[in-house]
Amino acid sequence: MSESFREISPADFFYRNRDLAGFNNPTRSMYSAIRELVENSLDACELYRIPPKIYVRLSYEENYEKRNVYRLKVADNGSGIPPEYIPSAFGQILYGSKYKLRQVRGTFGLGGKMAILYGQITTHSSAYIISSVGNNKIYEFEIRIDIQKNRPEILKKKFRSNRRKWHGTVVEFSLEGDYPKAMPKVLEYLRQTAMVNPYADITFVDPRGRLYMFEGVTKKMPKPPSEIEPHPYGCDVEIFMRMIDDSRSKSLQDFMTTHFHRVGKKTAKRFLKHVGISGRKNPKKLTPNEIVQLVQSMKPESFKYFLPPDANCLSPLSNELLEMGLQKDLNPEFVATEQRNPSAYSGYPFIVEIGIAYGGNTPNSPGITLYRFANKIPLLYDEASDVSRKVINNEINWNYYKVTQGTPVAVVVHICSTKVPYKTVGKEFIADRPEIEREIKNGINNVARRLSRYLSKKISIAYQKQRVNIFQKYLPKIAQFSTKLAGKKKIPNIEPLVRSMMHETKKT
Repeated sequence: MSESFREISPADFFYRNRDLAGFNNPTRSMYSAIRELVENSLDACELYRIPPKIYVRLSYEENYEKRNVYRLKVADNGSGIPPEYIPSAFGQILYGSKYKLRQVRGTFGLGGKMAILYGQITTHSSAYIISSVGNNKIYEFEIRIDIQKNRPEILKKKFRSNRRKWHGTVVEFSLEGDYPKAMPKVLEYLRQTAMVNPYADITFVDPRGRLYMFEGVTKKMPKPPSEIEPHPYGCDVEIFMRMIDDSRSKSLQDFMTTHFHRVGKKTAKRFLKHVGISGRKNPKKLTPNEIVQLVQSMKPESFKYFLPPDANCLSPLSNELLEMGLQKDLNPEFVATEQRNPSAYSGYPFIVEIGIAYGGNTPNSPGITLYRFANKIPLLYDEASDVSRKVINNEINWNYYKVTQGTPVAVVVHICSTKVPYKTVGKEFIADRPEIEREIKNGINNVARRLSRYLSKKISIAYQKQRVNIFQKYLPKIAQFSTKLAGKKKIPNIEPLVRSMMHETKKT
């Protein structure tokens, strides 16, 4: 008896392995569905510098007696989606606008569709999509996902007039979940999302009708990322061959300068001389051995003269916005932020941003409270496995910075990159790449030094105040005793001395 073989679609694969995308139980699935749709909404706003206004409503499904089936609605004021793309954007796994070399929250074009797929397989319901790009039409679709074919099924389609020129997207569907257990993570996710996106207004209505509002504190937004070409250090044979197929370049030197990031004529000429292949050769006439030779020679250990990637494809928060987010959420007594210079790992650019907060509403936990973000996404699960926790626990001597057990200190680590090195498809913790680990460590050391100076000053002021209090208490008695001892009647005026000491304390 022979073994049978068959192919399955991407939708079928993730239907069978939905735990890979964070949909492994009703509690986690509820959190993941809200998270994925909110992140899609934020991306749709930020790429066009639209201050996000996001509305999330979770309600009990009326047609079910058991309260484990919910209706989820997420609406935004983003750029909207053209009608020809709406069915595939929400009904075809691994289809979307995220497959470009620029910073976006999503990585696989999977999350929003995976939420809809999960809703479909747990409640046998369809999804309703409403969208407009701000023109004269609003587009409404009711769709399902054909899992075996990985294609959208359009059940209903309707166009109506858009007199108010509304733009944005509304997604609504039913899903199975456990909101009571998911509630702490959902609320914490929305709170931290508001922290790292201080320009966003997020409104959430839970199944019991409770309203949570996370209001923005600024209209200033970070510069949106621009798309770039691949960097030579991140190139492999497959990418190189795809470039050749798509290229119109007639010479290898022109091919290098056209299709690679930050490769000029001089660098391309120097590299091709290093490899030993003529720059005049047509790239489409390269042999397989020559292609492998070129790609292997691009590695940093072979050719170190390629310029590092620039940060135009990234959209960091900035020190100002990160500080605004911390002030809004924690109202700390002291806050310091630092944006590290752009760096790269394996040819992918990244920027690390660090914040530290002390006092105020900062949690007073036994250890250092850590808030982790990647491309402005809060990471709430698997903290112990993350590179940031490793650095904080093992590589920073907090006693050196006067931070002891029980000190109310929180550290924020934000990593933005065209390719964040997540360890899992669920995107919850970041691998300990040496380049990223180094930037996190150096950034934390720098902000911790500023905190240390503040704490030293605070200790000094407290000591001076205690000193003044002691003098105020005992100087009158000393003056009185000294007067008697000297055989005089008039007690000296000690007020100028006390005022002088208080003035010195204020200067400190």
